Amino acid sequence: MDKNLNVIAIVGPTAVGKTELSIAAAKEFDGEIINGDSMQIYKKLSIGTAKITREEMQGIPHHLLDFKEPDESFSAAEFQRLVRQKIEEISSRGKRPVIVGGTGLYIQSVLFDYQFSSEGKNIEIRNNLEKDASINGILSLYEKLKKLDPASAEDIHPNNERRVIRALEIIYTTGKTPAEWKADQKVQPLYNHSIIGLTMERERLYERINDRVDKMLKAGLIEEVKELHQAGIRGVQSVQAIGYKELYSYLDGEINLDQAVDLLKQNSRRYAKRQLTWFRNKMDIDWFDLTEQADEKKEKIMRFLAGK
Repeated sequence: MDKNLNVIAIVGPTAVGKTELSIAAAKEFDGEIINGDSMQIYKKLSIGTAKITREEMQGIPHHLLDFKEPDESFSAAEFQRLVRQKIEEISSRGKRPVIVGGTGLYIQSVLFDYQFSSEGKNIEIRNNLEKDASINGILSLYEKLKKLDPASAEDIHPNNERRVIRALEIIYTTGKTPAEWKADQKVQPLYNHSIIGLTMERERLYERINDRVDKMLKAGLIEEVKELHQAGIRGVQSVQAIGYKELYSYLDGEINLDQAVDLLKQNSRRYAKRQLTWFRNKMDIDWFDLTEQADEKKEKIMRFLAGK
């Protein structure tokens, strides 16, 4: 990797204003934008993932959006490989790569010498877990995962046997949750990069999240989810995203629409809190608070990136 490559990363919680800033940065520094959100890679998941529209792009090239089918899996290792290729490609044209998104591990895996190694694997433990699943059903293992690592369980569908077993395998092998195990890896920067973190006073951020959900519903989120639901897309990574899993519960008749919307907003707020905690603990980030005077703060960010 060429450490002279100048890469800008813009991170932060959902609804804080990353997309708008990324367009401004790409214009200011002759850049092209690389998606850093694990769910915006999927086709047919647009409204619920707050995917940027063609109009919002303002002519700026965007990469790694809408290239996976909803029933396909996707991993951080695959993201790492694809984004590094895009960084090289964009830089070779004399442009500045700008990564924008809220999936912390994915972005960290690109910018640093992050190894997806065989550690955390134990064939004997995995075989025993697979045997357990065949005898007692995968839901019994999922309940164990919920007790040992609620955060992982929240992100994994109960019927996704491969991911449930892999999470338990890591826990039983290393004594750490998958998130803790990944975070403990020693990493060195691979690029000359700047990581801009956007934050906001919590109540203001939560207001923006609730408002965004309302706008998503008006824009047709329920119809978008219905199409996936009616197509039989279930038990896969894509529809475990916030905004989809809650409305699936509604469409399955498990909860009513008001409950689904309330749960969607609650889960979005909780996710934003987890994002902020992760970013603050895992990477060296230059933070900017956009609660007040957002336009002035964005100008300050541009001067900061320019080294002024």
